[in-house]
Amino acid sequence: MPSTLIYYVAASLDGYIARPDGSVDWLEGYGNEHDDHGYAAFYASIDGLLMGRATYLFCLNQDDWPYPDKPALVMTRSNHLPHAAPQVELEHYTPVDALASLEARGCQRIWLVGGGSLAGNFLAAGLLDEVIVSIIPHLLGAGIPLFSIGLEQRLQLLEQRSFPSGIVQMRYQVLKETPSP
Repeated sequence: MPSTLIYYVAASLDGYIARPDGSVDWLEGYGNEHDDHGYAAFYASIDGLLMGRATYLFCLNQDDWPYPDKPALVMTRSNHLPHAAPQVELEHYTPVDALASLEARGCQRIWLVGGGSLAGNFLAAGLLDEVIVSIIPHLLGAGIPLFSIGLEQRLQLLEQRSFPSGIVQMRYQVLKETPSP
């Protein structure tokens, strides 16, 4: 059975996932211990993670590795990054080979953790299956876009939820047909 690749991400109302310098400090204050906006349920539903170098470096700066119980593949060309945990693989793969590597490790539901560029590359390769985006009621004005690739793609809304915090979460299926001109 083929895997399902899910881009689960928070974005500002104007479509940015981080400030131009990669900072996500603007997300502070939107979550609390009583409402995680569905994160715990989503995390429990996935088998593995896929991320780019910048997201990995951000995770390394946390007190502890935030995903200790899941295999993770970090897409990187660098041979000099520290290993966060034994289940973390640091490798430069094509998108197809990256998914094959995680599938070989038993992963069926894979979270594309971060990187608008990485998400765009997997979308362009036809490998992205779902997009779950939590729109944060915040305007950044500039930053790293949700997708860093100029590609037209149709999506089908599967579900939407709104939260008292003002966050609206939408779950989309990526349609595999090519849009008509």
